[in-house]
Amino acid sequence: MWRPHLVDTARLKYLGIVDALEADIQAGRVSAGERLPPQRAIAEALGVDLTTVTRALNEAQRRGLVSAQVGRGTFVRDEPGGDEGAGAPLDLSMNIPPQPSEPDLRRILPQGLAAILASPSGALAMHYQESTGAPADRAAAASWLTGRVAGAASDRTVVTSGAQAALFALCALLLRPGDVVAAGAVTYPGLKAVAAQQGLALAPLAMDGEGILPDGFEALCRERAPKLLYLIPSIDNPTTATLPADRRREIATVARRYGVMLIEDDPYAPLRSKRLPALAELAPELTWHIATLSKCATPALRVAYVLAPNPTAAIRLATVLRSSVLMAPPLSAALATRWIADGTLDDFAAGIRAENRQRQSLAVSIFSGLDFAADPEGHHLWLRLPQRWRAAEFADLAERAGLAIVPASAFAVSPHPAEAVRISLGIAPDRGVLEEGLTQLSGLLAQPALGARAVV
Repeated sequence: MWRPHLVDTARLKYLGIVDALEADIQAGRVSAGERLPPQRAIAEALGVDLTTVTRALNEAQRRGLVSAQVGRGTFVRDEPGGDEGAGAPLDLSMNIPPQPSEPDLRRILPQGLAAILASPSGALAMHYQESTGAPADRAAAASWLTGRVAGAASDRTVVTSGAQAALFALCALLLRPGDVVAAGAVTYPGLKAVAAQQGLALAPLAMDGEGILPDGFEALCRERAPKLLYLIPSIDNPTTATLPADRRREIATVARRYGVMLIEDDPYAPLRSKRLPALAELAPELTWHIATLSKCATPALRVAYVLAPNPTAAIRLATVLRSSVLMAPPLSAALATRWIADGTLDDFAAGIRAENRQRQSLAVSIFSGLDFAADPEGHHLWLRLPQRWRAAEFADLAERAGLAIVPASAFAVSPHPAEAVRISLGIAPDRGVLEEGLTQLSGLLAQPALGARAVV
């Protein structure tokens, strides 16, 4: 069986996995027909998350190196390079928004870029920009943010190259190794990756169906004095919980009482029809608000906006960004500005919201009788497994059936997470494919757990 390793010179980790596999196949170290280790085993061997491995195997299939066989696993192809993409698994692990038919991204993206480059100021989009973002892009971002955060201003706004880059830079700015960061008992894996890289201590907070518990947050403030609280207040990833207004006010009060800074990562807020007060409104002096376009438009833009507590704080964040990513991609930022001005960005959010409702309705009908949480306007769900199942076992079984999902361990801050999995509904190309995949998952759940099966 293939021994997973990385090509260190690869641009991205998932490409490093694929390049290593391809090199081993070409060198004869891996033979045609050999079964690859399970995705979870590869992730553990390399110290990466499951989504990185999923992306790697999808790329390996695109290159024609491997194929997935339903019920058996992923195998090295007899003839690498033939029938690229054949047998690719259904990826329900990457939390990507479904693309609506209108606006059609493949049509309007090149049109928008062409219009920017043809404009009198188009050459500016080809130049280096300030690390805070170009003035026009900051002004557009502040205008868009005002819809969710009253009082947003351009001198407090920083344009960044995606939410993950913003999160890494914020933690580098605000924290030091060993500092305690409070987060939900299960939380966004990107925060876990940043904490591991920067030597931060994550402290889990108890959660219910509405998110983290303010009483637990206050108890942690007394016991461990966290420097920062990280939260996703709307359609939490992975639990789908949305903090109600009164709980947001309680959290803001506790944070102010103990002087705890807040990172409000709110990628899904534009998808919700009902507006709720942002933490950046309730405790503006403490809150850094991150608003990415990845979940309400497309991750291809790599643009996110950060609303800082004050203009000086925005400049301090830009100093950190300058030493890492330097600037947001200028063409992408200019395109986002154009879409904000002409309403296209809001149209994207509306189209994704409508498609999410259709897909969530489909999931409700297929998973009837199962224990899961979902927001009708979000594009993932949190499936709590029947008692006989362990999440890792079920994810492995789903992988062998050609379905990629993410077990709770990928999100866990506490040592004993719930036996649950996150299922993403957006990346399936259409509802028919999604229905087939969800139906297959439902059928797998009805089988005996792996540990209960006879060994033959």
